[in-house]
Amino acid sequence: MKFSIVITTYNRLSFLKRAIESALAQTVPCEVVVVDDCSSDDTQDYVRSLGSPITYHRNPTNMGHAASVNAGVQVASGDWIKPVDDDDYLDQNCIKEMIRAIALRREAVICSCQAAQVDVNKVEISRTRKMGPGQAFYIPQEDIHYGMLLEQIPFGTPIQVAFRRDAFIQSGGWDSNLDANFDDIDSWLRIAQFGDAIFINKCLAYRTVWPGGYNQKFSLQKRLETNILIKEKIHALVSEQHRASIPEIGTIRAYLKLHWGLVAIKQKAYLSSIKFAFPSVLSPKAWQLLVEAIILRYKQPAWLQKSLDNNLLVMAKMYALANEKHRAALPTLQHFQSYMKLRSSWVACKQGKLLTALQLALPAVSSPAAWKLVIKSALSEQENDKQIAIRKFVLIDI
Repeated sequence: MKFSIVITTYNRLSFLKRAIESALAQTVPCEVVVVDDCSSDDTQDYVRSLGSPITYHRNPTNMGHAASVNAGVQVASGDWIKPVDDDDYLDQNCIKEMIRAIALRREAVICSCQAAQVDVNKVEISRTRKMGPGQAFYIPQEDIHYGMLLEQIPFGTPIQVAFRRDAFIQSGGWDSNLDANFDDIDSWLRIAQFGDAIFINKCLAYRTVWPGGYNQKFSLQKRLETNILIKEKIHALVSEQHRASIPEIGTIRAYLKLHWGLVAIKQKAYLSSIKFAFPSVLSPKAWQLLVEAIILRYKQPAWLQKSLDNNLLVMAKMYALANEKHRAALPTLQHFQSYMKLRSSWVACKQGKLLTALQLALPAVSSPAAWKLVIKSALSEQENDKQIAIRKFVLIDI
C-alpha cells in the first residue's frame, strides 16, 4: 500500500514550509507532491531547492483549490492520497496509523481521523470529537451517507481524510464550481459510493484556524446555500434501508438555517441571523436536530464511553448466544442497546454531567421498549430471585 501526500498551495510559503516538514517527517515512506497554484511569491524557488524528496507541479494559471487537488492526484502515484492544505500539517504517525487501520478493512475507500484546530502559533483551540468504539472502526458503505446526513460521521476537512486514488478518479474528482466551499465534503460523499469508510479515534492532524483560511472568503449566505446543496445530495444517496428513519429534507434545510443563524450571531451579523432563522425558528423538528448536533459536539468522559462501548459489545455477544426458544421472547438487540444507553445516561446524571447525559440518551430516550426494560430492571431489584433469571445489567467500569 503506497501513500502519496498531496499538498496544495498558493502564496503561503511560511505555512507551506511547515506542511512539507510534517509530510517528510512521516514514520513510513511516502511520496510527497506539492501542487503550486501559480504562486507569485518564492514558493517555486523554495520547493525546487528541496530536490528529489518532493514532486513539484505548478499550475499554468491560478486554477483554484479544487482544480489543484485534482492536478495533484493525477501527478501522484500512490494507491491512497492524503490531501493537505498548505496551512495545515500532520502528526508524524498519521500515515502509519492510517495504513494500519486500512489493512484491517481492504474494502475501505476513505479514511478519517480526529484533528486538532490550532491558531497560527500552534496553540490548540479544539479538536474533533471521538466517535464509535475503540481506536479505529469501519463504517459499511450502506451506512455512510446516513451517518453523514445526521452528522454522526465527522469526515471533516481535507487534513482529516485520506482516500483511495481509484475511487477518487471514479467519483469524478473535486468540483471547481464549489472551490473551497464544501468541495471536500462533496467529494467525500461521492467517493463513499464505492466502498466502506474507516474512522480513527486518534488526533493525527492539525488544522489552522485563522482569518486567511480558504472558507473565510465566502459570505454566510453563500456558505448556507452550499451547505443546503450538499445536504440535499447526501439525502438523495442515503441507502433504502435507512430512508424511513431520516428527517425530511425540508426539516434538514430548516435545521441548517438555524445553525447558520447561530453562526451569524457569533459574528455579530444580526440581520443575517434573523433572515436565516425565519420561518425555520418555528419548526420543532429543526430545533430537535440543532439540539442533537450541539450535544454531539460536547466530549463525554472517556471512561463512561468506554464502559458503554464494552457493555454494548458484551450485550451483542450474549444476544447472539441466546437459545432460539428464548430469543423469540426477548426484546430486539436494538432495544437492549437503547436500554444500556439510558442506564449510562442515568450514571452521568448522578455525576452532574447533564450534557453528557443528554448525549447518551438521544435517541434512546424516545424508545418505549427501552423504557420498559428500565422499569422492569428497577422493579426486579426490589423482588425476589424467583422473578427472572437475569436480574439486571451492570455497567462495568474498566
